[in-house]
Amino acid sequence: MKEVTIMNDDTQTMTACRPGCGACCIAPSITSPLPGRPEGKPAGVRCHQLTPDNRCRVHGRPERPAFCAGFPASAEHCGADREEALLRLAELERMTGPPGEPGRGT
Repeated sequence: MKEVTIMNDDTQTMTACRPGCGACCIAPSITSPLPGRPEGKPAGVRCHQLTPDNRCRVHGRPERPAFCAGFPASAEHCGADREEALLRLAELERMTGPPGEPGRGT
C-alpha cells in the first residue's frame, strides 16, 4: 500500500490510507461479514482485524469486506490526522449508519 502525507486541505484526494490510522476500522459500523465475525461490527468498536499498530490484517485479501475495500480514503473523510478522522467518520456514521446503532442521531 502506498503511504501518503495528508495536508489539512479538504479538497485533496488521498491515494492510500494514512499509516497507523485505523479510524475507518473503528468509527463506522460494518454490517457485512468480517473474517471471524460474521455479524460485522457496530460503530465505535475496534475491528478485530486491526493490528496493534492500526493496520488491517485483511487488506488486499479476498475476504476483505466490500465496504472496507470501497472506503474512499480522502482528506474530506480522513482530515489532517487520526483524531480528526475518528471525529469525521463518527459524525458520518451518525448521519448514515444503520438504524438502532448506538449514537445514531435518527
